[in-house]
Amino acid sequence: MAYDYIIIGAGSAGCVLANRLTENPENKVLLIEAGGPDSKMEIHIPGAYSKLHRTEVDWQFWGEPQPQLNQRKLYIPRGKTLGGSSSTNAMAYVRGNQEDFNEWAALGNTGWSYDEVLPFFKKSELNQDIQSDYHGTDGPLHISFAKEPSPFALAFVDACAEIGMDKTVDYNGASQDGAHLLQFTIKNNKRHSTAVAFLKPAMKRKNLTVKINTLVKRVIIENGRATGVEVATSYTNSERINCSKEVIVAAGAIQSPQILMLSGIGDPTELKRVGIDALVPLPGVGKNLQDHFWTGISTPSNTETANAFIKPWRMTKAVLQHLLFKKGPMGNSPLEANAFVKSSPKLTSPDIQFHFVPLGIADGSTDIYDLKTFSTKDGLGIMAILIKPDSRGTIALKSANPKDYPIINHNALSEPNDLQKIVTAIKQSMKIIAAPALAKYTEGQIVFPADFSSDEALIDHIRKTLETLYHPVGTCKMGVDAMAVTNHTLRVHKVKGLRVVDASVMPTIVSGNTNAATIMIAEKGAAMIISGV
Repeated sequence: MAYDYIIIGAGSAGCVLANRLTENPENKVLLIEAGGPDSKMEIHIPGAYSKLHRTEVDWQFWGEPQPQLNQRKLYIPRGKTLGGSSSTNAMAYVRGNQEDFNEWAALGNTGWSYDEVLPFFKKSELNQDIQSDYHGTDGPLHISFAKEPSPFALAFVDACAEIGMDKTVDYNGASQDGAHLLQFTIKNNKRHSTAVAFLKPAMKRKNLTVKINTLVKRVIIENGRATGVEVATSYTNSERINCSKEVIVAAGAIQSPQILMLSGIGDPTELKRVGIDALVPLPGVGKNLQDHFWTGISTPSNTETANAFIKPWRMTKAVLQHLLFKKGPMGNSPLEANAFVKSSPKLTSPDIQFHFVPLGIADGSTDIYDLKTFSTKDGLGIMAILIKPDSRGTIALKSANPKDYPIINHNALSEPNDLQKIVTAIKQSMKIIAAPALAKYTEGQIVFPADFSSDEALIDHIRKTLETLYHPVGTCKMGVDAMAVTNHTLRVHKVKGLRVVDASVMPTIVSGNTNAATIMIAEKGAAMIISGV
């Protein structure tokens, strides 16, 4: 059977595409997902997301040893289930700064300025708490503030104001700068992933076929055109599936370039290294990897915080409360409040972000998805995040075997300016946690980092603890330069009938969590596909 459209990846972008393309009953659409159904109970409980990573719904990628981080490897969770990382992330709905999209347009990507992408943000959204010209009220994706925010979250916002920062109710509105409570993809105290919001309704349509547990081996390129895909049906066998209109790669910033390279699209030198013929020479495939980098600070608390729920009996009680009554702490993301600030007054938009967590962070790994990160003692933490890094990394093939994970090299802190900005961020977070609004909950002692007596001590802390925020983007960037992989309509250069529609097309990373912008890209991409642009 031939399909009109084949979508590779049922993640944040793929689920949106499947919904929008099947609104026309004449379109026959196939959606292919390497993972399984989103049936794992913890997916749908916001406070249980620490139970998802390093499980069967996580690809569990690891990067290469990082010279600037004491040769540590960085962990990169990616959702391996319907909904992709929207089924496993922290549910924060953050669009980015308006200037991010204006920058995309200035780089030659016609149609991607803020005013031009805003309608696609709004199209997806049903905002339960904010009504303004910046938000949608009838889209499929529910956005809301936490129903039961902790007093610590409110205190964080007040503490930021006490040191001179603005309070901002809607950071996705007119201005991003300042401190605020976070908005979340949560509906009725349950995660509202793109699988729930977009895919499940579309699966009732006869013109959508969804294949799960199916690995795409390559896109088939014939006479310069994508004509289908080859998928693995067993360890040794494969199957060809034909496509009459377009193949759409929506596998994310790590696996979309991997699939293109396996298909013979990429840097000829890199492809030759693993024995693949370069059918389409595009040197930018897998380059331009960007992510947000963070480390944190923590202080003990004199009041019970979320650390109490690390204890098994407290966790069990909270889960039962959530399942039976849809109330309690498990309806919240561990990320509760947020702030955006500039590291220098000379900047036109923020380059530092703070996530506040009602948790004490233990010394050691700062993987927020691993409960071993957090102390069993009550505490409060601030994640200091560099959101506009200068450093760029790469994705490369380990071999021509599609089952081999790619080589991921972040090149973290390879640009010296990044390190200094994170030092600035840590110092600012220390001021926040010492402000009166938060100080009344703390014991007045920062325990993480253990030594903050000098810039050198903070740099040592950064090298020992820095992680990514699990926001990889940019590896199939859109643009007009020699390293661009796609054009402004997300079509792959030099190939007909092939697009990439996901976070990998971002030429530069957005200023904040990337899921909302990825959903917007899919909305805009679907509109272009439908109109034949």
